Amino acid sequence: MDQTLYLILLLIALCSVSECVQRQYHFINERKTWTEAQRFCRENYTDLATVDNMNDMNELKKSVNDGGVQYIWIGLQRKWQWSSGEPALYLNWADGQPEGRDYCAVMRNGEWHDESCSDSLTFICSSSNMNTGLVFVNQMKNWRDAQSYCRQNHIDLVSVRNQNESQQIQKFINDSHRSDDVWIGLFRDSWQWSDQSDSSFRYWASGEPNNRGGNEDCTMIYSNALGQWNDISCNIQIPFVCHEDKLILIKENLTWPEALRHCRQNYTDLVSVHSEEMQRRVMNVVKRASTEAVWLGLHNYCQMNMWLWLSGEIVCYQNWAPGNGTTPENCSLTKRKGAVQSGGDQRWISLPETHKLNFICSRS
Repeated sequence: MDQTLYLILLLIALCSVSECVQRQYHFINERKTWTEAQRFCRENYTDLATVDNMNDMNELKKSVNDGGVQYIWIGLQRKWQWSSGEPALYLNWADGQPEGRDYCAVMRNGEWHDESCSDSLTFICSSSNMNTGLVFVNQMKNWRDAQSYCRQNHIDLVSVRNQNESQQIQKFINDSHRSDDVWIGLFRDSWQWSDQSDSSFRYWASGEPNNRGGNEDCTMIYSNALGQWNDISCNIQIPFVCHEDKLILIKENLTWPEALRHCRQNYTDLVSVHSEEMQRRVMNVVKRASTEAVWLGLHNYCQMNMWLWLSGEIVCYQNWAPGNGTTPENCSLTKRKGAVQSGGDQRWISLPETHKLNFICSRS
């Protein structure tokens, strides 16, 4: 058999390669609140456990090696954030607040209270006003309509990011002769993973989440055969599961050969993307990149007009951007390598290997 034809047949056969597990779970049999567990996982691994699908769920259950444990934290939480998209790092709740039954916030006498988002109240927009950067709107609107008004006419509903801003806004309210509740830009968002991944997979037990008592903003799993999820208060202390992601974004700008050397010296290799599931995990990683594209372990074997992963596997699953990867490359030019776009729909592109980009390493 012709040697070239044999090589092609061999590479095609490798398309049946199985996907490796790309997230390793670590069960920690120490009782901590959700926030304490999150801090521990971020200091020692990657983050509190994220679960993308039932395969991940089964791997997580395997990691729990103590049959006496009933409840276990994972990294799913419902939390407060600002309309601008900023996380709510500074908090100024009144005593007993938030009660947990409502999803939007008002300022009352300098402190915050949670309120039904459907209530009609006056509100404060942030603006480009040179004097205060604030505009008081003396119109009664629900929170969403107030948000839309601020975005259309000014900048956004106001954010309160520190004590100094809180005092300035309260003075502004007093000067406007308002004594009742005023909308600010704080709201409680839908369920989110601690590592900010976009996974929409959920495995709630029947009737959950139910927010019983109005303050169930964190997620635990039952360590029974099913391992289904329940929402509970973030303040209880139970064991937890961390995950160690096998994909690592390196925010250094290196050529493809330099990136390859870095990954092989410090981890295992530049990442290969053999499936839609792996592409989704790559997409979660590259959105934090500082370059417009990020190197993958993808290179062009010009003599045979085909793209290969570093392991020698042919590219079976494909996610090329239009005009990339599907036509023969010009072998007289610089060697071509594969990268994934960090913005847009995050598809693959062909680039000269001399470009300097961020890159993704994988652990074995």
